[in-house]
Amino acid sequence: MATHVVTNDNFRETYTNNDIVILDFWAVWCGPCKVFKPTFEAVSNKYSDLFFGTVETEVEQKLSAYFQIRSIPSIIIIREGLELFRHSGALNEEQLSKVIEDVKALDMEEVKKEHDASE
Repeated sequence: MATHVVTNDNFRETYTNNDIVILDFWAVWCGPCKVFKPTFEAVSNKYSDLFFGTVETEVEQKLSAYFQIRSIPSIIIIREGLELFRHSGALNEEQLSKVIEDVKALDMEEVKKEHDASE
């Protein structure tokens, strides 16, 4: 399995040491989360060069609050420390792969210039 458990304790190290981080916020009691889990794992196996992490919202309440998670499953993609994608609800393999490809194709120098200009 190419996914990792992300906690409040290892989050900073996770996003510092990985160029692209894809996070799946979920809960044990969440039916749609259970349906999405095999999709997330399948896509993680296709992109072994990226970091795929799971965050159990009931356990990692501080991290979930930091990201202001209001519904699950929620997917967040971070590249070079910037949140570039957020989606609440399950995606299929094709949709998730397309978003990942789009994030990988971004010119991060341009993204950073736009981010800095907006602040």
